[in-house]
Amino acid sequence: MRSTLILAALLALAPPPASRADDGRAYVAGGTFLMGTSADEVGRLRSRYQVDFPGVFENEVPAHPVTVSAFLLDRHEVTNERFAEFLAANLEWRREALAAELHNGDYLADWEGERTPAGKARHPVVFVTWHAAQAFCRWSGGRLPTEAEWEFAARAGGDREFPWGDAPPSPERANYHATAVGGTTPVGSFPANELGLHDLGGNVWEFLLDVWRDSYAPEAQIDPLAGGPVDDEGLLDVAGRRAVRGASHGGSVVNLRTRWRDSHVVTNAVAFVGFRCAYPAGHR
Repeated sequence: MRSTLILAALLALAPPPASRADDGRAYVAGGTFLMGTSADEVGRLRSRYQVDFPGVFENEVPAHPVTVSAFLLDRHEVTNERFAEFLAANLEWRREALAAELHNGDYLADWEGERTPAGKARHPVVFVTWHAAQAFCRWSGGRLPTEAEWEFAARAGGDREFPWGDAPPSPERANYHATAVGGTTPVGSFPANELGLHDLGGNVWEFLLDVWRDSYAPEAQIDPLAGGPVDDEGLLDVAGRRAVRGASHGGSVVNLRTRWRDSHVVTNAVAFVGFRCAYPAGHR
């Protein structure tokens, strides 16, 4: 219960800019669901997806009851044009201002100085670090989503294998390797799930708030957050790997599953990882 109260406090720290009070956010009603995968399903998944490398699917184990409180979630991945607004208001996050130890040398590598990549204002921002993503979300009045929130929203509170349902992926449903775009697409180019959320499968992987753990705790949980909350003062001290979800334009079918988990180094700015933000339900 203490972690729930701390998480709620973290959400409420900073008011959003007035122009973005509820713009582009979907309401996700709270509820309880069985997060992850049962151990006895691992063999079937290996066979179905023809994936057999060590540890695959085991990081989704065990399936465990999780209760998620109501929250708001960006309908789209954060775009270059939104990130440009953040940079204009927070000069310390511009490429030339960011300390070398806080990125891999490719932070905002596709930008032209302070200008967004040509023709990609509505594409998801990439070549960002986890720190920059969380800083943007805090500036916007929220934070990065937790793994539990992301999975609950991707499954629309149900038991969907993919964000759109149980039907297999196709180029009409998501931007992944079979779509053969070879890069990002403008946000909202593919159908939303039942909650009105776009690109939860494909386009870019999405940074999450949780520290990476290679398995789940088995007990029932309320608003879990691996590693605990990150306060604003300690943001730049975060190191290591954080969870990512959702797959990218280069992802395979199995990566598009709503339960599929992966991780990414916080300072590793690359062309296939972006983010979206979560907000307190009271900001509706």
